[in-house]
Amino acid sequence: MTLPRATDVFVIGGGPAGLAAAIAARRRGCDVVVADGAVPPIDKACGEGLMPDGLRAARSLGIDLETVPSQRFSGIRFRDRDSCAESRFPHGYGLGMRRTTLHSRMVQLAAGAGVRLAWGMAVTGIGAETVSAAGQAVAARWIVGADGGHSRVRAWAGLDSFHHESCRFGFRAHYRIAPWSEFMELHWGDACQLYITPVSADEICVAALSRDPHLRLAGALPRFPAVARRLAHLDPLRPAAELGGVTASRRLKRVWRGRVALVGDASGSVDAITGEGLCLLFQHAAALAAALEAGDLSLYQDAHRRIGRRPEIMANLMLLLDRRNRLRRRVIHGLAAHPWLFNGMLAAHVGEFSSLL
Repeated sequence: MTLPRATDVFVIGGGPAGLAAAIAARRRGCDVVVADGAVPPIDKACGEGLMPDGLRAARSLGIDLETVPSQRFSGIRFRDRDSCAESRFPHGYGLGMRRTTLHSRMVQLAAGAGVRLAWGMAVTGIGAETVSAAGQAVAARWIVGADGGHSRVRAWAGLDSFHHESCRFGFRAHYRIAPWSEFMELHWGDACQLYITPVSADEICVAALSRDPHLRLAGALPRFPAVARRLAHLDPLRPAAELGGVTASRRLKRVWRGRVALVGDASGSVDAITGEGLCLLFQHAAALAAALEAGDLSLYQDAHRRIGRRPEIMANLMLLLDRRNRLRRRVIHGLAAHPWLFNGMLAAHVGEFSSLL
């Protein structure tokens, strides 16, 4: 694609966050360009599950994910040694799908909405109201940084200051096996968790999270004998048999400056243990589009803070359980013994506060 001389909104980064922001802005009548140095489909190491609140947020943007290869799950199950606690979502269901499937669908929807997509085109810098790419400067009324946790746009705009930050590491692979439960499972171990997400009728995603950058799935699985036995005779599916990445808890002091705004992981993030990353980026996109239409990015700052409050609280609670082994075992044993507690916790987690009343 040849870049235009000018556009209303220039989105830097064509992952799900950038595409969601582009679709949301386009629905508000903006002319939108998305540029990314990569070529679709873009993959990323993640748990590949969308909670019911994430699906609702996607639908609010006109992003329909029900027609692509995926697998529904009805709730969350925690396992820790001999304890097992599970709860169904108060309303709706979650959806597991491969990250590449999600990205391909969003590319299709963005193109159908009239977003101009520039793949394989790296952005080299930004000015007050310009974006430099492919040897030219494109005038842009608004610039959106959606280029991930290591965002260059964030640095270029002087928005790198944060209140707090912590990092963990994740590795993900897929296995050809029918899901053995209707739940997304979170298996807890000492300083490590294992996520099991059904992504089709005969495939699961297995993701290991820990503070150890060297702990791969092969090293993590023996810590979870029940899962290891199920996968003992299976090899991870290719391509990308195992993919790794960093998951961060990061809250920025500001997510906009001048004509520049950040969305998705570029604007801060919560640890992947919450499973709320996709929901957050869809909500960011909706809030940003409303602020762009109003011509006031301070509205986005306020909305961004509100959107992140609940996931941040849940991330802090779950990371406390990661650090405190004895406390975690007591908590999960208590949730198993008193299912109503887990029902309330899950309802709060997916924003169904009315279900607690």
